[in-house]
Amino acid sequence: MELYRFFIFGRVQGVFYRKFVSSAAMKRQFRGYVKNLADGSVEVVVELTDEDLEEFMRILKEGSPLSTVENISYEVIADADLVYDGFEIRY
Repeated sequence: MELYRFFIFGRVQGVFYRKFVSSAAMKRQFRGYVKNLADGSVEVVVELTDEDLEEFMRILKEGSPLSTVENISYEVIADADLVYDGFEIRY
């Protein structure tokens, strides 16, 4: 398992993007969080296996029906403040 931090850019705030990502992640039992950033982007931190990375990228690209994802960047990180189980929306 690796910890990934994603930054999603585009029309991703005020369009239920966080709710969409959180619901999809919980269905697949991923552990992490999603939150809006001040610059209008969204940050997602999630624990994934190598096999799960492609599936999670599809979730982020799809987004909610009202969202428009223009760009996604990510990095592997060493540590994050994650809940022990589940996926949460942070404010």
